[in-house]
Amino acid sequence: MHFVSVVDVEKDLLEANKKIAEKNRALLDRYNVVAFDFMGAIGSGKTLLIERLIERLKERYRIGCIAGDVIAKYDAERFRRHGVEVVPLNTGKECHLDAHLISHALEDLNLEDLDILFIENVGNLICPTDFDLGAHKRVVVVSVTEGEDTVRKHPMIFKTADLTVINKIDIAEAVGVDPLKMKRDAESINPKMEVVLTSLKTNEGLDKVVDFIVRSKEGFKG
Repeated sequence: MHFVSVVDVEKDLLEANKKIAEKNRALLDRYNVVAFDFMGAIGSGKTLLIERLIERLKERYRIGCIAGDVIAKYDAERFRRHGVEVVPLNTGKECHLDAHLISHALEDLNLEDLDILFIENVGNLICPTDFDLGAHKRVVVVSVTEGEDTVRKHPMIFKTADLTVINKIDIAEAVGVDPLKMKRDAESINPKMEVVLTSLKTNEGLDKVVDFIVRSKEGFKG
């Protein structure tokens, strides 16, 4: 009986989160803002990827960021240096953002002055999976340093993603990892998902990620 009650509580929590996420998405739609939820483990390269995307896109689009972390000010400061509006979200002991936190962050953003919103989730490949934030697209960033089998060990997060970025391929040989094997694993888990191999040291593959963002924005119908 106790087990059933725990399951019920979790279900209720996710249902409540889903309703708030839908409201968040409707609000973004109203202002024609396309939001991207960036998920991935600590050290995968999420922050640097977002920085590179800002630099490539800020002349074309008005960009805002939400930085989520145990202590969010550090990544928020990095984004702010690129001249974009940023809201930091401190999660404390929580290992993911949720729709309720995002709803408050949206209140602090000037949505009428934005075209694109980048949300950096907390560094984790498990916790964020079930919590829809209200973003239009989900991006998973995974690094070759996490091991060749990290994709197949965490299938659920890839099932929910629209794009997977396999990062740090410039050091793949040094760490004994085949990034193409990781790519095949991701594609087998979610055949509809796009997969891009990147090195943010050389910028290899970055154009493909930029193209994904642009296509998502230009094809948006709020």
